[in-house]
Amino acid sequence: MNPRRIILSLIFLFACCLLCLDGQSLQANEKTRQPNIILVMTDDQGYWDTEIAGNPDIETPTIKRLASQGVTFTRFYANMVCAPTRAGLMTGRHYLRTGLYNTRFGGDTLGQSETTIAQVLQKAGYKTGLFGKWHLGRYAQYQPHRRGFDHFFGHYHGHIERYTNPDQVVVNGESVETRGYVTDLFTDAAIDFIQRNQEQPFFCYLAYNAPHSPFLLDTSHFGHPEGDKLIEKYLAKGLPLREARIYAMIERIDQNLNRLLQTVHDLKLDEQTVVIFTSDNGGVSRGFKAGLKGSKASAYEGGTRVPFVVRWTDHFPAGKTTDAMVAQTDLFPTFCQLAGVPIPDDLKLDGKSILPLMVQGEGKSPHQYLYHTWDRYTPNPFHRWSIHGLRFKLVGHDPQGKKKKEGEPQGQLYDLQADPGETNNVAKQYPEKVSELRGEFLRWFQDVTAGQVYQPAAIPVGDEQELEVELQPSWAVLKGDDLEYSFDGYDWDTIDNWKSNSDTATWQLEVQKPGRYAVELSYGYRAEPELPGKLQIAVGDQKLDCKLPMSTSQNVFLKTDVGTLDLKQGRQLLTVRAVQPEGIQGLRLNSLWLKSLE
Repeated sequence: MNPRRIILSLIFLFACCLLCLDGQSLQANEKTRQPNIILVMTDDQGYWDTEIAGNPDIETPTIKRLASQGVTFTRFYANMVCAPTRAGLMTGRHYLRTGLYNTRFGGDTLGQSETTIAQVLQKAGYKTGLFGKWHLGRYAQYQPHRRGFDHFFGHYHGHIERYTNPDQVVVNGESVETRGYVTDLFTDAAIDFIQRNQEQPFFCYLAYNAPHSPFLLDTSHFGHPEGDKLIEKYLAKGLPLREARIYAMIERIDQNLNRLLQTVHDLKLDEQTVVIFTSDNGGVSRGFKAGLKGSKASAYEGGTRVPFVVRWTDHFPAGKTTDAMVAQTDLFPTFCQLAGVPIPDDLKLDGKSILPLMVQGEGKSPHQYLYHTWDRYTPNPFHRWSIHGLRFKLVGHDPQGKKKKEGEPQGQLYDLQADPGETNNVAKQYPEKVSELRGEFLRWFQDVTAGQVYQPAAIPVGDEQELEVELQPSWAVLKGDDLEYSFDGYDWDTIDNWKSNSDTATWQLEVQKPGRYAVELSYGYRAEPELPGKLQIAVGDQKLDCKLPMSTSQNVFLKTDVGTLDLKQGRQLLTVRAVQPEGIQGLRLNSLWLKSLE
């Protein structure tokens, strides 16, 4: 036989064998259930706030045990603050691509066109649950149960004020009352979700609001004195009260993580369940910092590196540690690969699957660079930013947020391999590296912000699932010389200093259901001598004048009915101003409510 024909025949037979093996592998995969995914994310827990980071004071035995059973990533990066990290996690895209740009002022809203990992997994047959902090939109169309989660118990804002019997929590859009300590409550709900859905693949996202401020444990009435005991233990170690509270809150998380993992074990789900533990941004504790520079809201390593441990019994190696450079955006494609579902074709992801790193417990980073930037009010490439590869990192922290003049330093350059604590600026030794990294950062910044308009999202009015809508102060655009916004924890924020009727507060509405709406106002008002105060509420040509009775003090709030407005469908502006030229001295405006009367 012709030698060439023999070779071709052998190649053909080899290819057939490969196809046969691929088919058998595919059949085996089809028979194998998709793994459950449990993602536990804490709030403001630093890289250094665990035993596995070498912290000599904190006690986190469950996290330590999880690390011994799985893979620890020592260079896992989140964003500098919470909502941006959560947007990146949910979408696999840098948060600036998603329309989200802030942690309040309405900028903490994930764009409606974005696809969440919960939606992808839900479509693939997963039951999906979120327990804890959402912080990607508080109005009906942006809420978790309409963005891929079958069940949501938690809160919308960046933080809540009561940790015992919390009263700012909802279940699938409905406000609820609770009894208990918040970390326990979220864990209880997650455990219940797992128990109810153990017969099918599930995605359980347990997003604790601790150890975010206020630094509270159950220290009075309910659970007393369990919270006190934890705090006293850390005070006895010599920690200041603030740090003792934070460490105690983290240990309480560790205890609840143990309950969660024990549930998985008791249900014999260990080999079917991927468990991840991480945090949303740099830490806020001030004691031990593992040699890192900076904290939450900083572009230095201490502001962006967070703990990350992953375990999948009998699938991922136990006790391995990797310094591969990865990020929170990588979880979206990783979860897709775990579930065996394709990434939607229309998505432009920034994340890369890190499943190979998890399987091997080692390997190279899928990224050439990672980028960080954040500004309180609008994206600014000159304010607070960084870019780094495996070795060099360029970082800038300019309080003025102004473009550098020619010849001025473009940033601080650090050699992370030799100097992970960012103590020695080597910009003068490597000017070409500074130029290269700064140019790449600006290119990237232009790319991720292209086509975006960063402003408070229009508030949906008349949604069938939210017929009464609250217009909160942080969503208003203030104009004038005197009006100012006071942050008191989202639900208690106010607009103050109504010194002139030329100053205005304006909300952008998206009226989905045209018709008549009742208007209600919440405010605190006290002045000496007692003077009548009137506010005017206007939408288009319609104007309502509202006389405000005085309350006991500026900080004692009343509700009053204002009247009704006929709202047309589509985008409209609602504007509030004082009626009198001299304004309303002593007024603190909290919220307006629009309630459909149809």
